[in-house]
Amino acid sequence: MIRFSGLVRAMALGLMLAVLGACTAQYRVHGYMPSESDLQQIVPGVDTKASVEDLIGVPAASGVLNDSGFYYIESEVRSFAYQRPKVIDRTVVAITFDQAGVVDNVATYGLQDGRVITLNRRVTQTSDGDIGFIRKLFGNIGGINASQLIGN
Repeated sequence: MIRFSGLVRAMALGLMLAVLGACTAQYRVHGYMPSESDLQQIVPGVDTKASVEDLIGVPAASGVLNDSGFYYIESEVRSFAYQRPKVIDRTVVAITFDQAGVVDNVATYGLQDGRVITLNRRVTQTSDGDIGFIRKLFGNIGGINASQLIGN
């Protein structure tokens, strides 16, 4: 009987440790951030888009208007138990270019520099309006008459 109670205690202790281990916060890092030494090698007025890509890699995002900048983004996310994941740190390196594609400026931003901006997708509207899928699929059924099918 002594062995059985020792086994039960060991199993209970193992279960408690597993439950406590599941309640610890998990941290994940997303994205890519070039090292500070690599960023210091970029010379404004000299380096181009191609030389920046060769030096520190392809950016996570680039400027929408006139392809005016490269953006390297790294985020640290904390997940804890049942709670929603929370961004606890975000760093953005913005490298801007002039019209000729030469580096104009290199700037680093973090969460302390402003608000957290939620990135979302932009949806382009089509010219179809509010026509649903089924209506598009069966839209031509009424446009065909029997005389067109028989052929004279």
